[in-house]
Amino acid sequence: MTERERYIAVLRHEKPDRIPFQPGYGRKSTRERWHKEGLPAGVDPVAYVRQQLGIPPATTQKIVEPGVDFLMIPQFEEKVIDRRPGTLVVQDWKGNICEISAEFDVTYLRQAIDFVTRSWLKCPVESRADWPDMARRYDVNDPARFPQDFADRCRQLAQRDYPSGLVLSGPFWQLREWCGFEGLCMLLLDDPDFVREMIGTWQKFVTRLLTKTFAQYKPDYVVINEDMAYKEKPMIGPDMCREFLVPCWREWAAVCRDAIFEVDSDGHVGSLIPVWIEAGFICNSPQEVAAGNDLPAYSRQFGKRMAYRGGVDKRAMAKGGPAIRAEMARLQPAIAAGGYIPSCDHGVPNDVSWPNFVEYSKLLANATGWI
Repeated sequence: MTERERYIAVLRHEKPDRIPFQPGYGRKSTRERWHKEGLPAGVDPVAYVRQQLGIPPATTQKIVEPGVDFLMIPQFEEKVIDRRPGTLVVQDWKGNICEISAEFDVTYLRQAIDFVTRSWLKCPVESRADWPDMARRYDVNDPARFPQDFADRCRQLAQRDYPSGLVLSGPFWQLREWCGFEGLCMLLLDDPDFVREMIGTWQKFVTRLLTKTFAQYKPDYVVINEDMAYKEKPMIGPDMCREFLVPCWREWAAVCRDAIFEVDSDGHVGSLIPVWIEAGFICNSPQEVAAGNDLPAYSRQFGKRMAYRGGVDKRAMAKGGPAIRAEMARLQPAIAAGGYIPSCDHGVPNDVSWPNFVEYSKLLANATGWI
């Protein structure tokens, strides 16, 4: 089987020859540590581990990205507004005014270069008066939504042997980006009609852009980023999800019915999984263990109604030895049950040493049928 066939088969609860080997990736500070501990300079860590373990490359093809743009057009100017002792006040590309450590710069808020703590000082939509300027930035007919060579990319992607798909913001995530978390929570109580208006705009924009995309390119997966849970509880409860979010999710699920429709959310998601199943999601990630998620229990409870990616405790990776061996043994029933691609339950943090990452990768390769 190809890596693409394996990926689809696992997450649709079918029977692949092996489970995709996806240990997870470290961000900048993690890779810097690894290069000091044995990872050769300029080498992709997962490709290197695969080579050391005798696992063939996931693909020999050149990876082609579809290049569809779901982000705001135009974006805000990235700039430093103020320099304070040890920190910077910056405006990011989304229009947020944030304070970050001076060891970083504003580009760290554009991509997940490293783990960056920030304080939000101002959000781009703090009242109804701010909304028209934001709404205008989501014109589905803007020619920049698709790359000029999109048709050629689609022809190449039609021959792929690797999984390919789309990743975009869900309604809760997107409104939180516009209004801030506290601002959104207050609006849900104080001005629910305004919340519905913003969700409706985002829902319609994404539906139309997905429909235009699917006409030429058939993604294997569509991941909806929807971080909406704390360590013990969701940020909003199941009833509020059903009222405000499920109609949007269901509409997108109908468009994405031929793809793996996945929801990504950090935090404890146990009470949200039934709602996600109702809405049409068939996969969930990253299943953070520190938040109290019990993936083997979810696997037993929800059976083939939900698949998973992630779920390996990064804290056990950092400890190595008996801790990571016990962690992989804990997950073995879920791996054996199917519908699960084990991987780190978030980005691999910099307290995971290179030797411990290699040890974990060997255990993972064995659990997924590669060695």
